[in-house]
Amino acid sequence: MKEAFFPAFLNSFFISFGVLIGGSLIGGLASFFTNQPPMTTIFRLSDSLRIWAIVAAIGGTFDTVYNFERGIFHGETRDIIKQILLILSALGGAQTGSLIITWLTQENISS
Repeated sequence: MKEAFFPAFLNSFFISFGVLIGGSLIGGLASFFTNQPPMTTIFRLSDSLRIWAIVAAIGGTFDTVYNFERGIFHGETRDIIKQILLILSALGGAQTGSLIITWLTQENISS
């Protein structure tokens, strides 16, 4: 059963946001238990988890590729626009989560 667009749009944002925040904080907890600097680890994890949060939010890449293919070869431009908006929503969720992690950790690491 297909999900309506607006709930899928919000789900995409918050799934990406939750994967980034949750993964970073749990990774920071693990670094605390292993006597590593937790704030630095949280900051670095939030940077490296960004792409995985986006992939998790859009539900894998095969459905997205299939919808792009259907939009291009079958002339359904509406599907292309929906997929682009869902990807942008996931990007926004990941960026928001990364910004919150940066605010919480106050890290400024250039590597």
